[in-house]
Amino acid sequence: MLMDKEIGMRMPFVVAQLDPELVRRWNVNYASGQDRRWDVEEGLWRRTQHPDNATESGWTGPDDARRRILHYRYRFDVYNGVLRLADFYLLMSVAAPAEELVRRTTAVMAALESGSWTPAGGQSWSRGNLVCRYRTYGAHPRDIDSGRTLPDSYRCADLMIRSDRFVPDDALDALPWQVLDGGMRAKDQRGAPRLVPDLASLTEYLPFQVEVGCGMSMEAGVPALHRLHEIYQVTDRESGAFVLRPDEDSFAAWLLADPDSAMPTLTDMFYRCLLAEPTAGYRALRALAEAGHLVGPVITNNFDGLAVRAGLQQCYVRRYDEAVPPVPWEPSARSLLVVGSHADRRKVQERARKRGLKVFYLDPEGYWEKGQFVSYPIEGVRDSEVLCRRPAGAALTELAALLQCGAAEEKIA
Repeated sequence: MLMDKEIGMRMPFVVAQLDPELVRRWNVNYASGQDRRWDVEEGLWRRTQHPDNATESGWTGPDDARRRILHYRYRFDVYNGVLRLADFYLLMSVAAPAEELVRRTTAVMAALESGSWTPAGGQSWSRGNLVCRYRTYGAHPRDIDSGRTLPDSYRCADLMIRSDRFVPDDALDALPWQVLDGGMRAKDQRGAPRLVPDLASLTEYLPFQVEVGCGMSMEAGVPALHRLHEIYQVTDRESGAFVLRPDEDSFAAWLLADPDSAMPTLTDMFYRCLLAEPTAGYRALRALAEAGHLVGPVITNNFDGLAVRAGLQQCYVRRYDEAVPPVPWEPSARSLLVVGSHADRRKVQERARKRGLKVFYLDPEGYWEKGQFVSYPIEGVRDSEVLCRRPAGAALTELAALLQCGAAEEKIA
């Protein structure tokens, strides 16, 4: 399926041959739709310079107004036992001083040439079943529509790459700009939680509801979100700085110069989610739910589907703005257990506090990578709230045993 550059890249792109069990998993979960589009992976990041994020963005004054937006949407399917990338869509939009934009444009043009893209007119190029459009602006039309102004020396550019049969609709085209219009996410203030060695104190606040973040996904072998940050060059891992300048940002040139080689990297997250198995922590949550100690659906922004495959109901809250949707609170719930969820979904916890629920956190506040423990503190935990710094699987299994409801061990989807 990987074609010679003279022919170009063919879509759909073959990701992997699936065994019968994975085909069954696809048909049961991914193809059915259920609570969301399981066959779609989507990501959206906006990085801007502002006084409130000066440490990360390098803002020093009013002339610093750089912007980098990256939005992608990939649709997958399974055909004759093969997982395929069926639709590809990616937009990268930047605003920068004119001389920086010239350097970006030069890099894009060089990559188009080295990648054997064919000019198609109208600032467009093609390569097999992929099409590319690169446009520059004095003032971006979306900024004009929203009344945003940039310094006089700034210019903008949009790079859009898609499969030729996929045409973005108005909603997809508008989404990143709606997120930008929504403004920055303000950082929360961390309190001083009460540290506990286990979840025994949660038994005084039963039944509980649960919010699950990426911590349990990582225990199942799903790469952490920072893996996507690395691939799409959103944030520098070493410094924590936003990637905004052309000499730091090689993503577009990497993708355009050899999309055939880039596709396995871009599709790896979705494939790893499909391969992942529900962990001991999920089996413990299922046992706690069956015993009536856990009520309501698993509230989550994870797109790996592990909660559903573990036999649990799920409320999917992943959004790209701050408008986290309503969640179904159970009148009987007395507490919220937040497992491995950090800054981005704090509104669920805020709503729980307003309902008078006691908030517990189960989170090691870090993760192991290449033999090193990387600290990742919870941002919004409050004074008097409870924090257990343990891996989810062990702590939840202990809780289930304490409440005499052994975790289900049978094979689950």
